Amino acid sequence: MVSKFGSLLVCWVLLSCTLWGQTAFDNIVQINGIAMTADSLRGVPGAIVLVKNKNRGVAASNQGVFSIVVYKGDTLQFSALGYRSKEYVVPNNIAGQQASLIQLMVQDTFYLPETIIRPYPSRDAFNYAFKYGQIPDDQYEVARKNTDVLTLRALAYLLPKDGAENQSAYQNIQQQQAVYYGQRPPMNIFNPLAWAEFFDAWKRGDFRKKY
Repeated sequence: MVSKFGSLLVCWVLLSCTLWGQTAFDNIVQINGIAMTADSLRGVPGAIVLVKNKNRGVAASNQGVFSIVVYKGDTLQFSALGYRSKEYVVPNNIAGQQASLIQLMVQDTFYLPETIIRPYPSRDAFNYAFKYGQIPDDQYEVARKNTDVLTLRALAYLLPKDGAENQSAYQNIQQQQAVYYGQRPPMNIFNPLAWAEFFDAWKRGDFRKKY
């Protein structure tokens, strides 16, 4: 009796897994499509296609062609620079596991603030401003200055050491001291370079009294 019940339980579990897997497979659909402009029917290069609330998506090609695998009922979000965002809900009654989609996107209008251009009062004023005027740096110039080698070196010199750098410096000191364990470290009185530095300082007058 127990063996018969166990066999029935195993068969029921296998049948449930098979039906669940078949249902999950039937809900999967691959969307092959293209994002195009609504006015000229040209492909939108680099359009981003995201699955809403699922943190995954794809980027369209230079011709606006994309392909993505989703579940039926998912919502696709289309976005591109200079175009209004669009959403498309994948129908639940799609037959098969593949579908085609043409998503039209409308160009977005940007309104810039008003700019008033006035001429200089004289040619001399224009020449002076053209020669000595300070033009603000653009983002590229700001990035170039911030990544300059001398600037980074000066910042690295002024910044305090972190924990890893302090540990490395302390270990270097311990390593230098470990060389002379059990013996007296050498004295600079027998160092010819130290004597040369002493004579140079003496000639410069570094040891004279200063009032």
